[in-house]
Amino acid sequence: QLPQNPRSPSPFPFPYRPYPIQERFMAALYAALQAGQVGIFESPTGTGKSLSLICGALTWLRDFEEKKKQEEARLLALEDKEEKQPLASDEPGRPDSKGSSGEPDWITAFVQKKEEQDMVNKLKVKKCYNRRYHGSEEDETKRLLQLSKEALSEGAGAEVLEQLDHNEEELILAEYESDEEKKVASGLEEDDDDDLEEEHVTKIYYCSRTHSQLSQFVHEVQKSPFGKDTRLVSLGSRQNLCVNEEVRRLGALQLINDRCTEMQKNKHEKKSGEETEGKKRRVSRATCPFYSYEQMQFLRDEVLVEVKDIEQLVALGRETKACPYYGSRYAIPAAQLVVLPYQMLLHEATRSAAGIKLKDQVVIIDEAHNLIDTITCIHSAEVSGSQLCCAHSQLQQYMERYRKRLKAKNLMYIKQILYLLERFVAMLGGNVNQNPSCQAVSQTGTVLKSINDFLFQSQIDNINLFKVQRYCERSLISRKVLPSGFMAHSLQMLLHTAQHLVLRAGDLPDCSGQEEGESLTSMFVTDNFQSHFSLYFFFLSPGTVAQSSLKFLLLNPAVHFAKVVKECRAVIIAGGTMQPVADFREQLLSCAGVDPARVVEFSCGERDTVIPPENILPIILCSGPSNQQLEFTYQTRDLPQMMDETGRILCNLCNVVPGGVVCFFPSYDYEKQVHAHWEKTGLLTRLAAKKKIFQEPKKANQVEQVLAEYAKCIKRCSQSAGQMTGALLLSVVGGKMSEGINFSDDLGRCVIMVGMPYPNIKSPELQEKMTWLDKTMPRAAGPAPSRVLIENLCMKAVNQSIEAIRHQKDFASILLLDHRYARPAIFSKLPQWIRERTQVKPAFGAAFAELRKFHRGKSDAL
Repeated sequence: QLPQNPRSPSPFPFPYRPYPIQERFMAALYAALQAGQVGIFESPTGTGKSLSLICGALTWLRDFEEKKKQEEARLLALEDKEEKQPLASDEPGRPDSKGSSGEPDWITAFVQKKEEQDMVNKLKVKKCYNRRYHGSEEDETKRLLQLSKEALSEGAGAEVLEQLDHNEEELILAEYESDEEKKVASGLEEDDDDDLEEEHVTKIYYCSRTHSQLSQFVHEVQKSPFGKDTRLVSLGSRQNLCVNEEVRRLGALQLINDRCTEMQKNKHEKKSGEETEGKKRRVSRATCPFYSYEQMQFLRDEVLVEVKDIEQLVALGRETKACPYYGSRYAIPAAQLVVLPYQMLLHEATRSAAGIKLKDQVVIIDEAHNLIDTITCIHSAEVSGSQLCCAHSQLQQYMERYRKRLKAKNLMYIKQILYLLERFVAMLGGNVNQNPSCQAVSQTGTVLKSINDFLFQSQIDNINLFKVQRYCERSLISRKVLPSGFMAHSLQMLLHTAQHLVLRAGDLPDCSGQEEGESLTSMFVTDNFQSHFSLYFFFLSPGTVAQSSLKFLLLNPAVHFAKVVKECRAVIIAGGTMQPVADFREQLLSCAGVDPARVVEFSCGERDTVIPPENILPIILCSGPSNQQLEFTYQTRDLPQMMDETGRILCNLCNVVPGGVVCFFPSYDYEKQVHAHWEKTGLLTRLAAKKKIFQEPKKANQVEQVLAEYAKCIKRCSQSAGQMTGALLLSVVGGKMSEGINFSDDLGRCVIMVGMPYPNIKSPELQEKMTWLDKTMPRAAGPAPSRVLIENLCMKAVNQSIEAIRHQKDFASILLLDHRYARPAIFSKLPQWIRERTQVKPAFGAAFAELRKFHRGKSDAL
């Protein structure tokens, strides 16, 4: 049942009268949240998707909270009534006895027990607050002090202690107890655990890909009817939220993270040092002035009072002298809407560290067209031979320098890590004791190994990798390897890889409780583990050990997404272009164990979109001006006649299309090849007479400059009546400009797709993924799952690139240059609202006439 809003024709509060597509979107969203479903929602750019998500989801949350309050009031009223009226029966224990209210006594007892339990819970929360506010810092100080006393009381190292430089004290590893499960990695984590005991209200987690998309979403919330009374908190990385200029100047995210952690550690050690009498005090080290519990609590309250984006949060942090990174985390339990990036929600360890609890909550993943790839990338890892050798060298020097200071357990684990590094390099055909850049690799290409084969051939099957990985996490050895105390990047990469090697999929039991040295072979033999991961060795040609790499690949992203959909009340996967949807259903949701009946879809058809039919002209062109059939396969696209035909099509189009024309090529190499061919034949000169030509740069830091010049040229040409009518941008599918770039209005009056951008099927990762799909996916009638994957990857890239229309009054033509787009299996994977308006033109003449008529009509109207 949809909510009713008597003040508006729409049942949902909205800043203006919503479009019919927005009303349908919000109604479907509300129903999905109410039923606890997993929804795949598609709403093209220009249809107000963000605002529909906000108003639909927050309307549901408002109604949910209201119903919860009514239920609580009803229970309290029932309890009061029972207290005031004496029981009618003297035998309350009998099943059929009833109280004065007419209810059986077991119901009354249940209600009373629930109320008593609620009261107990409230007292627990209060006790937790008191302990957190008053006891946590003192407890942590005492804990660190005790650790310090234990380390200093060892007589064997007393003399050496005095001989070391004060700045080297922090590099010594504390005594490690592998069975001490409650030992934390840093003093901060205990505080965090206490903070997270606060009860989490029902909330919506909204995540998107980029910082700018999240900021844009927050601005939409501020403008919505819910902007004044919604408790919203924005989460981000230290790189975006840190207000300590000394730390920000480090630039690199990992350096910022390590410096922040180190400064917190210094703060706790400083307190321990102040309480230690008769001991030589350490040289004082920097602490963060913004890491103040009282000020962060004040910032938390300010954040919950008024909706703020990341920039406003940072400004508030500077003003209040409080850390926005940790202050925003304090606000999570009481927040109704939490805005955060993909990685923070999809990676379980990051989620846990941030204090995010998904149990019975709602998750909305926006811009989710690349969700499968994102999960795969987050949980895959690669480490080069150069990094492995560097890590071995650093750790070897560390052990030799402080051997007499290290306890037996530390030495044992360090030697195990050194052995692992040595064997990893040996698997790449190298020796850790030689310069990796000078060691040639005899083998070229790529070698695929199963986890089992890798363990046996590298001779590490007798090492308990679980315990080694846990030691690396808890001892913080990677932060002590470099003199600066920062994380050695190469060792970090190794540990990241090792972390995946010791089963982060969550499907296999943790073996950390095994005896020292016990083999893990039996664990890795299971088909369950083998089916989710693969291990690769890359040998470059001509290659050295330094250039070769070891890559760990996640084949089944569903193993990590399963916990999200299992814990959450409802999950919404949304985007402007979600086609082809089959990937999400089969590779993600079905493999994650989601009941097909729980999955709902919402897509936008021609009758739904706000773009008038006359404002878009999609054409599939089967042949060019000289009747050359357009089929850009790997075998034919390099032919001179194919490149010439493409040039002739663009020359004709540039004569009739005003403003900007964006032409997408399948790859950088092919775009470069075509550009060089046109330059050689003179076609480039003919094109340049009508449109100034721009090329997409490979370097990300040059994209903004090229776009700015492209836009400036189009604006200049529109204001003058010269021969040049605009600009032509040669872009690349999957490049910097294929998604997220706003080619609205004159910037993209025509979008051309040259050929079909199929992925490189020779890629070892893709080949392994295809093999895995064919083995694990149920084979229905039709093409093999691997073939479907290739087609879906291609069409997903196409659909992201051809989103040229950004609002209701915008107009553009779309030209797909390849006759294969007309095949039913391919054609059906275009977005529905574009597919329903697409024309298939076998000959160029008819297509050109349509394009000329379309653009002349629009120019006359303007």
